[in-house]
Amino acid sequence: MTDPEQFHVYDTTLRDGAQQEGLSLSVQDKLAIASHLDELGVGFIEGGWPGAVPKDTEFFRRARTELNLKNAQLAAFGATRKAGTTAADDPQVRALLDAETPVVTLVAKSHVGHVERALRTTLDENLAMIADTVGFLVGNGRRVFVDAEHFFDGYRTNPAYALQVVRTATEAGADVVVLCDTNGGMLPDDVTATVRDVLAQTGARLGMHAHNDTGCAVANSVAAVDAGATHVQGTVNGTGERTGNADLITMVANLELKRGMTVLPDGALQEATRIAHAVSELTNIVPYSRQPYVGASAFAHKAGLHASAIKVDPDLYQHTDPAHVGNDMRLLVSDMAGRASVELKSRELGYDVSGDRELVTRVTQRVKDLEAAGYTFEAADASFELLLREEAEGRPSYFDVESWRVITESRPGGDAVSEATVKLRAGGERVVVTGEGNGPVNALDHALRTAIGALYPEIDKLELIDFRVRILDAAHGTDAVTRVLVEMTDGKTSWETVGVGANIIEASWEALVDAVTYGLLRQGGASIS
Repeated sequence: MTDPEQFHVYDTTLRDGAQQEGLSLSVQDKLAIASHLDELGVGFIEGGWPGAVPKDTEFFRRARTELNLKNAQLAAFGATRKAGTTAADDPQVRALLDAETPVVTLVAKSHVGHVERALRTTLDENLAMIADTVGFLVGNGRRVFVDAEHFFDGYRTNPAYALQVVRTATEAGADVVVLCDTNGGMLPDDVTATVRDVLAQTGARLGMHAHNDTGCAVANSVAAVDAGATHVQGTVNGTGERTGNADLITMVANLELKRGMTVLPDGALQEATRIAHAVSELTNIVPYSRQPYVGASAFAHKAGLHASAIKVDPDLYQHTDPAHVGNDMRLLVSDMAGRASVELKSRELGYDVSGDRELVTRVTQRVKDLEAAGYTFEAADASFELLLREEAEGRPSYFDVESWRVITESRPGGDAVSEATVKLRAGGERVVVTGEGNGPVNALDHALRTAIGALYPEIDKLELIDFRVRILDAAHGTDAVTRVLVEMTDGKTSWETVGVGANIIEASWEALVDAVTYGLLRQGGASIS
């Protein structure tokens, strides 16, 4: 593979991507997404702006003990020092050191109009702010990247000053100066000409940060690389402010499959579809079916001429092999769809099913049927593994549920209280237990734990840490089908399960039962019901 230092893939989903309208990430969401980004093999993960955003400060604190990154380094994002002070005395700059990341990315003004009217300082002071902040961080052992904000627009307005910003940052010790199309207004030929010119005049190592306001963010990023940039920034699924950032997965797939570059670890690109969908679930954004490379429709073909040709040679109607990105060709009238995805996901979970075509067919058909009903397994690997075990060797059974019910009582001036009754059989005994909670799902969780806690004391190690709801057919109003994703942890690792039902409680109960079952399986509990 290419030395990761020769070419940087830098992800900013957790910071710039999170600025998308309607998108809000918890610290736990950010930790989970960071793990997926590391699996994708990106070199750098920008975690947020410590000191300025309390949630980001907490993310970096928890990341030190809760993230075990194998491919990526964390980067803290922040700004150059304020005018009229020093980097050593600026609290925001100090917060970047306190984040304890190996990399710090600084945003710096490179457009004369922004320096004078937005930053409200002089051009010379802005250069001093860049040099002082970069030098201070480098002197404290940090590797520094500089995002030259509004660079392309600034270069058109005053190229001499924009070039001076690049030189100042580089001479102060910045490893990379990232040219930012902050307004997203550039076209590929604009980018090519500018990057070539800046590279020729400064000799600096250059990167590209593109926004998608002209629909050209990925094309602009590839153009920058063709012109000599060796660092690209983007977000998974192209999330971001306004029309979004460059879609990182589309970008790296283009570089690897169309330009012949190796920018991710060997085999990592094959995880792209799974990771793109998992991040969609974690951000609670419906996956875009026509997304390049990883969308559900990216390699889908209807019956007729396409299907006949594909039976002879799939390459006749596909620009690349979908297996390169972990996706699957689908003939919409065929039962072939999904087999590759099932095999890939099974292998990832430690099951080699490639030699058992009958098993793969059964699992594939069940997945297709369930997904048609609203389930998704891309971000619910625990539910998929339980399904796979059920077909291959029998689902582990720790208890058999007879029935459950929930009552919620609300009185004027008081909080609503939920009471759940669960009836089940476990260890040869019939158990009836009632639990209370601050909501129906919380009450069901308490009742289930009480019912099986004596038989399975290891359940005390399991904690519900996230709960997400999606309405699948909103046009049906309150009669809509609901999907629930539950995340549970044993204190060491976490897993996700999915439930679908005609109402939120039914879907939640299904996801909860799967989560507890999988947790007991991980704890080594004996199936005795």
